[in-house]
Amino acid sequence: MRIAQVAPLYEAVPPRLYGGTERVVARLCDALVEAGHDTVLFSTAEARTKARLVVVRDQAMRLDPTTLKSDLAAHMTMLWEVRRRAHEFDVLHFHVDMVHFPFFEDIAGRTVTTLHGRLDLKDLDGVYARWSDYPLVSISNDQRRYMPRANWAGTVHHGLDPKMFRFRPKSDGYLAFLGRISPEKRPDRAIAIARRLGRRLKIAAKVDNVDRDYFRKTIEPLLDDPLIEFVGEISDAQKSDFLGGADALLFTIDWPEPFGLVMIEAMACGTPVIAWRCGSTPEVVDDGVTGFIVQSETEADDAVERVARLDRAQIRRRFEARFSSRAMADGYLKLYHRLLAAPGVDSPANSVDAGLLRIA
Repeated sequence: MRIAQVAPLYEAVPPRLYGGTERVVARLCDALVEAGHDTVLFSTAEARTKARLVVVRDQAMRLDPTTLKSDLAAHMTMLWEVRRRAHEFDVLHFHVDMVHFPFFEDIAGRTVTTLHGRLDLKDLDGVYARWSDYPLVSISNDQRRYMPRANWAGTVHHGLDPKMFRFRPKSDGYLAFLGRISPEKRPDRAIAIARRLGRRLKIAAKVDNVDRDYFRKTIEPLLDDPLIEFVGEISDAQKSDFLGGADALLFTIDWPEPFGLVMIEAMACGTPVIAWRCGSTPEVVDDGVTGFIVQSETEADDAVERVARLDRAQIRRRFEARFSSRAMADGYLKLYHRLLAAPGVDSPANSVDAGLLRIA
């Protein structure tokens, strides 16, 4: 099958530091290539991928030092190139929200649009109602509840390459928070839990400009405690040591997280997850097996005391079975197959047959 993957241009594919969507796109591309499919990635020049790369910008936007830049212009340029070459592909898989909708209406049936962000936002419902011919993919079933009437084609959970993470059979005796410093991620909860229990907490997180005031006023004063260590942003290469050394990952969110990639990164290292019952967490964490789902700090305190009873090898096995990049690619391939087999969908690359559509 000939597949185009269209990535957002905010981070490199995969990101050098923090970043979720582009990391998922990177692993999906590699897994599709490994399964024998001709995959083309539209992205920036520093992308590292097994797919054939079409460069549409010199550098990802967040770490581009240029002061004046337009994310809309960059994405419009990319979409023009995808549209120009659309005839080369059986499937065009978009990861850029809805910005492509006006330009691919005539071939919407052979597109796939994965929605990676929150959907409880004003104006979204009208857009997806207006362009209802586009098949949409959710990254959790919970993500759909804000747009139940949208044209959902399926749910595919994120996946990562198991080879990227080292399994750690034993922790180094601290709790971990990994992600972004923001009010909805609630690092203050993680700090409160650690201080109350007298446990060390390591925080590896980025601080976006929009959250700097929250960090300065709410979080920074809490970092004076010797139990709390602020590490800052870390790369993929540092995650195995950081997550694998933890007794548990504290996923203390206070918003409808559509997936939460850090949860499966922890599981890949064998580290259990203590997650608030919010958004996708009950779909991702097998309560009592890969971690615990909690609804209060009291429950979280109790869960911290119980994580040592969980089998870290079993956590890794669950990750491999449910959240590997191969499992994610298989989910998407089944979806591509079903969409291309629908009446009226014409494939210009002439590869819609049982052999080329196999799930290798």
